[in-house]
Amino acid sequence: MITAMGGINAAGRSALHFGFQRLIFDVLDGQRQQQTLASLARLSGGTPDQQLHATLVRSLPDHHQLQGALAGTSAGPLTLEMRNMDLPDPLPTGWQVSALDKRRSRVTLPAGSALRVPHASPRRVSAAGQLPDGFDPGSLYASRHHPRALQMAIFGISDALGMLGLDWQQVAAAVPADQVAVYASNAMSQLDENGLGGVLQAPLQGSRITSKQVPLGLGEMTADFLNAYALHSVGTTGGMLGACATFLYNLEKGVQAIRSGKVRLAVVGTSEAPLVPEVMEGYRAMGALAEDQALAALDHAPEADLRRACRPFSANCGFTMAESAQFAILMDDALALELGADILGAVPDVFIHADGAKKSISAPGVGNYLTLGKAAALTRQLIGERGLREHSFIHAHGTGTPQNRVTESRVLDSTAEAFGIAHWPVVAIKAYLGHSLGSAGGDQLAAALGSFAQGWLPGITTIDHIAEDVHRQRLDLCLQHRQRDDMQASLINSKGFGGNNATAVVLGPDATESMLGQRHGQRAMQQWQQRREQTRLGQQRFHQHCLHDTPAPVYRFNEGVIADEQVQMNDRQIVLAGGVPIALDDDTGLREFQLAD
Repeated sequence: MITAMGGINAAGRSALHFGFQRLIFDVLDGQRQQQTLASLARLSGGTPDQQLHATLVRSLPDHHQLQGALAGTSAGPLTLEMRNMDLPDPLPTGWQVSALDKRRSRVTLPAGSALRVPHASPRRVSAAGQLPDGFDPGSLYASRHHPRALQMAIFGISDALGMLGLDWQQVAAAVPADQVAVYASNAMSQLDENGLGGVLQAPLQGSRITSKQVPLGLGEMTADFLNAYALHSVGTTGGMLGACATFLYNLEKGVQAIRSGKVRLAVVGTSEAPLVPEVMEGYRAMGALAEDQALAALDHAPEADLRRACRPFSANCGFTMAESAQFAILMDDALALELGADILGAVPDVFIHADGAKKSISAPGVGNYLTLGKAAALTRQLIGERGLREHSFIHAHGTGTPQNRVTESRVLDSTAEAFGIAHWPVVAIKAYLGHSLGSAGGDQLAAALGSFAQGWLPGITTIDHIAEDVHRQRLDLCLQHRQRDDMQASLINSKGFGGNNATAVVLGPDATESMLGQRHGQRAMQQWQQRREQTRLGQQRFHQHCLHDTPAPVYRFNEGVIADEQVQMNDRQIVLAGGVPIALDDDTGLREFQLAD
C-alpha cells in the first residue's frame, strides 16, 4: 500500500498533489489554483502571482555557465593535450594549438596564464528542470557541507512524512525495528562541490579535499541520511542503482521486502541533483541534451523556446536535464488498516529486465518488452481484461530524444496489440519537469497518484504534433489535459541507460480498497475508515502548513542516539532503548534443514 508520497521537483512539493496540480494548472478551479500558487510561494519566499514562471523547465541562471576543467596559474609555459571540442572559442591570447589527430590537440599556454578558462562562446544548453526559483533546501535546516542532493532528500522525506498524516515515531513503534526498511539512492551520486565533484576539483583549484566530500558523495548516502537524521531507523537499508530506472529499482526492493514478509514498512526513493556544469557538459558531449540551436531550428525561429525544450514523441533533439527528490512510504495492508493510514494506491509488483546482448551500451534493447508485457499481464489479472483495455494508462519514459520516441512507442504499441488494447492513453510528464535521471520514476509515480486523486491525465502540451516515425496504431498520446476519473491502474515505464528497464504496476485507491475489502472483509474496512478520519485531520493540518508556513524539514541530528547501555540482548531477542523486542530467531524456511545437536 502507498500511504504517502512526498518530494520536490520543478513543479514544487509532491505531497498532497501540489506538484501534480502545477502540471494541470490550467484546468484547476480557482480555489485549487490559488492553493497551488500559495504552496509554491511558501517554498520560494515570493508572492503567489510570481510563481508560474518560477517553476518547471526554464532558463538556467548565469552561474551555470560552463567552464573549463583547469584551475590555478602556471609558473612557466605549460603544454597539455585537450579534446578539440573542449577548446575555448575564441582562443585566449598566447595559446598555441597544434593538431594531434582529428579529435585532440596539443596546447601550449604562456607563463603566468590563468588556467581556469571560462568558455567565451555562448553556452549550448540553457534549459533545465530546476527546483522553484528562490527555493533553497539547505537554508531550512543546519545543512553544513551537505551536497544539494542530500539537502533535497531531507526536504523530500519530510514532505512525505507530512502527507502521511501520522506521527512517524508512533508508526515506527507499531512494528519491531527490524521490520522497517529504507531503500534510497541516486544514479549520479553527489557531484557538486560538497561531494565527489569537490574531490576532483580541489587539486586543480589549489585547495584541499575535506574529510566530508568523499563520504557525502556516495550514492547510498541518500538512505544513510534518512536513517540517521530523519527516521532514526535501524532496519534494513540499501539502495539500488539503475540509471534512469533507479527509483523503480528501489521501489521494487520495497515491494518485494513487504511481499516476502521480511518487513512491514518501507521507505523508498531517490534524490538527484545533476545540474552542475561538468555533468551538464558531459551529457551534452554525449549528444543527449537538447541544445539551444537545435531547438530553435525545430521551430524555424531565431531563439530557442526553452519552456518547450522537452518534446516527447514529437520532432525533438534531446532530453532536458532536471533535479528531483521523491519518496514513497509503503506498508503491508494489515498495518495500513491497523494504523488508519490513508491509502493512495498500491504497487503489486515492479518488473526489471536487462537488454541482453547490445551493440552499444547506450542503445535501447529488448528488455522493455519483458517488463511491459509482464506488467500488462499482471494488470489484467488484477483488474480484468476490460480494466486493462479501458481503464489503465501509460506513464511513458518519454525523454524527448529522437531515439526514444521510436523505440519506446514501438514497445508500447506492440504491447497494446498483444493485449488487444485499441486506444491506450499515454502521458509523458518530462515535457513539464525534464529528466531527473534516477528520480524520473518518482516524478511519474507522484503524477500517477495525482491522476487517481483528481481525475485528470496531464497532456503533453509542449508538442503540437506527433512525429511520423512514432508507432501509435494503438496508442492514444494525450496532447491536452484529459479528464478521466475512471482510471484504475497506471503502468510506469523507465528505459534506463545501459539496459536498465523497469515497469511498475500502480493501482488506484478505488481498485486497491476493493481488493482490501475482499481480503479483510467489510467490518475491517469500516474500522479502518473510522481510524483514517484522524489521519486525514493530520493531513489537513499539513495542508495548512504548506499554504501558510515556511517549510520545516525533519532533521534530528544527534537526537535519540542509543548508547550501548540501552541495548538489552540475549540469545532470543534484542531490545533497543525499551522498544519493541527484535526476535533473533527468524523463520527463514530453513528449519527443516536443522542439524541435530
